[in-house]
Amino acid sequence: MYEPIRTKSVHTVAGTSSDFPHRSREEELDIQLSGHLGALLAVTDELRALTPSADLDTAAARLAEQVARLRGGPVPVRAVPAATGGAGVLHRRAHTLAGRALVVAASRADTAVAILAAERMDAHTEALHEPALP
Repeated sequence: MYEPIRTKSVHTVAGTSSDFPHRSREEELDIQLSGHLGALLAVTDELRALTPSADLDTAAARLAEQVARLRGGPVPVRAVPAATGGAGVLHRRAHTLAGRALVVAASRADTAVAILAAERMDAHTEALHEPALP
């Protein structure tokens, strides 16, 4: 009833090479984690422009260091932030990004980034519970 397949499969069999490069799971996680940390760094820079503090300065430096380590290159380029949202919105966004970074860091067993992400989540949670944020 069915005809046998007469053409070559488009799927590759394990152990055979193909025409496009493949990345390992670790490389994919590094890329994903550096993306989350880069986004968190951008939000942190926006918060620094809106409400300068030593804690945010330290966090931004640590985030930039980890992004550079994961990308295997220089410290990321940092734009001058526009501070478009209110502090509450930015803290919520930063909390979400730190949570995503924590999940990826845990899956790749990167303790340094997991600790940094957890600290940032705590800091943004604390900032959200301050009385003056909308």
